[in-house]
Amino acid sequence: MNKVGLIGLGAMGAGMAGSLRRAGFVPHVYDIRPEVARAFAAQGGVECATLAELGAACDVVISVVVNADQTEQVLWGPDRNGKGVAQAMRAGSLFVMCSTVDPKRSIEWEEALQGMGLLYLDAPISGGAARAASGEMTMMTAGTAEAYVLADPFLQAMAGKVYKLGQRAGNGSKVKIINQLLAGVHIAAAAEAMALGLREGVEAHELYEVITHSAGNSWMFENRMAHVLAADYTPLSAVDIFVKDLGLVLDTARASKFPLPLASTAHQMFMQASSAGFGREDDSAVIKIFPGIDLPKK
Repeated sequence: MNKVGLIGLGAMGAGMAGSLRRAGFVPHVYDIRPEVARAFAAQGGVECATLAELGAACDVVISVVVNADQTEQVLWGPDRNGKGVAQAMRAGSLFVMCSTVDPKRSIEWEEALQGMGLLYLDAPISGGAARAASGEMTMMTAGTAEAYVLADPFLQAMAGKVYKLGQRAGNGSKVKIINQLLAGVHIAAAAEAMALGLREGVEAHELYEVITHSAGNSWMFENRMAHVLAADYTPLSAVDIFVKDLGLVLDTARASKFPLPLASTAHQMFMQASSAGFGREDDSAVIKIFPGIDLPKK
């Protein structure tokens, strides 16, 4: 059986590692918080003290970190000091990249790893922490046939839907940022709608009940406005995530001079929320930018 390693035990990564363990695999894990990796391994798994240790031990390495810069550190080590996973991985091993990044960066990583005799899978993820924990998330993947041979058993363990979008890196990341365009716009619109209701004196729980059973509902309204009603802004996905992701959306469109008026407005709303000090709160905290409303309290 091929050995699998997972880097990054955050909200999504922890659920994915748990899904691998539940499927009968024994994941090697690494996190910059050693105590988190240790706690996971105590329930079934192998804690790795360094990225290089994990890379040397595993045939498939799954990276679930926040952004492109962190992915670079995973691959090559801090400041490209050679203490990442890439230099430690054996020829023919596979690196699975699950972050939301500029598609051009993903293409560059595939080319670099191929030059080292390694396989690469562009594999951004979606669905939230709960679906990651239950093995029901969505993966938007692209890569060679050889990469899928190694990856498929692990992808099936972690995801309810695995979409195969091309034979080279790039399309997985392109589809993911389009998904993030919709997600960000929907969250911003949901916050705007709830804020208007509060401003007009509508009882928040009643508004939520009506909208979630009406044509104006969206998955993001139903999910994120529940956080607002509970006054719980614990960051399962933070405001600053959408500052980053909608920024990637706009950068991609700007390169081909393609207009995105709704994404631009949503990006400015998340930027405003971040500048106001809410960047590390749940992305539903974008509602806090609206003046003159009384938000639900615990």
